[in-house]
Amino acid sequence: MKPNEAEERKRMDNSKIHEALMAVQSELKAPKGQMNTFGGYKYRSCEDILEAVKPILKAHGLLLTLSDQPKVFEGWHYIEATAKVEALDGECVTVTAYAREPEQKTKMDAAQVTGTSSSYARKYALNGLFCIDDTKDADTDEYQKQTTSRANKPVQKQTEAETIPPCACCGKQLQPIQYNNRTVTPLETARSTKKRFGRVLCWDCAQKQPKEG
Repeated sequence: MKPNEAEERKRMDNSKIHEALMAVQSELKAPKGQMNTFGGYKYRSCEDILEAVKPILKAHGLLLTLSDQPKVFEGWHYIEATAKVEALDGECVTVTAYAREPEQKTKMDAAQVTGTSSSYARKYALNGLFCIDDTKDADTDEYQKQTTSRANKPVQKQTEAETIPPCACCGKQLQPIQYNNRTVTPLETARSTKKRFGRVLCWDCAQKQPKEG
């Protein structure tokens, strides 16, 4: 076979597998078979996608394989998952995705932590391969436990702090101070300095301003 004929054959083979993959993507309806008890909504797992896509792949003569391996990037431990669809002629399409293992220790042992990360990474790889959008899903109960336990109170404090701008002079966030045997809140300081100096200042910078009169 001449070189140009070989290139043309390869191009046609690639076109066939892409056409078959497009058909699978169009026909696939992956149900959300899992329930998040915290948020009260359903989401789909890796197993849900596999159960739905296997018969469609078989009908189009495609083979799906999943693999993963641990990776370390800048001290963080990741699971790299690869989803590969292969046609009978050997042509294939692959998608790779990553999931990071949690920074903090959980009640799960090391094997369970890695297994959970592997399941996430494989799900993300399948999402990419079959064009499934799961951005609206916040994921499983385990994920919800890890995020809500760290988020609620800090977010409330941050919201309160964001309503008070930093000192216009030194750039520092306003802090409570003791004055005349009582605590002056940052909000009180902000209102007082804004009224007096035309800008928000911290207590120390306000004391350094030129005296009126």
